Amino acid sequence: MMIIFGICMLLSSPAWAKKAGIADIMLDTTRDHLQIHFNVTNCFTEEIEKAIQNGINTTFTFFIKLYEVMDFQLDKKIVTIRVSHDIQYDSLKKVYVVVLSKKDKKEVIVKDFDDAKKLMSKIGGLKVIELSSLEKGKRYQVRMMAELDKIKLPLYLHNVLFFLSLWDFETDWYAVDFTY
Repeated sequence: MMIIFGICMLLSSPAWAKKAGIADIMLDTTRDHLQIHFNVTNCFTEEIEKAIQNGINTTFTFFIKLYEVMDFQLDKKIVTIRVSHDIQYDSLKKVYVVVLSKKDKKEVIVKDFDDAKKLMSKIGGLKVIELSSLEKGKRYQVRMMAELDKIKLPLYLHNVLFFLSLWDFETDWYAVDFTY
């Protein structure tokens, strides 16, 4: 009986869940800026969805770094960007409030949870650097990753709600090389 219980616990473990990743990465330029677009995949587990539905404020943080690729030495970091998206369910109004980038405070209110999840997991048209700061003919690399911020609970609740750490995630670092 204990063996069956142990196998069931292993199979329900987050380690067996699909790992969050980054997909659909695209770099493009406007007249003045280098921009990046990408999506985070497999970032909404059942536990994360339940927490959001119960009104727990949830934050995804995206890290983007631009490097100049250097031969025979360490790459030179040029830019580091940190962007956060927040989601909170308002049970009285039955809407999801998504704040895209805490810095810009762009708030989007949607009724459909799937629409809210798409907003949370997407970076679109984020300005990385002014093109005038890049040198023609040089090689560059953009690296990106995403993470779900850890829930910050009062100390006494950490002992009761220890399982919330099971749904923390972060992606691996992804990289795109290009020559300007």
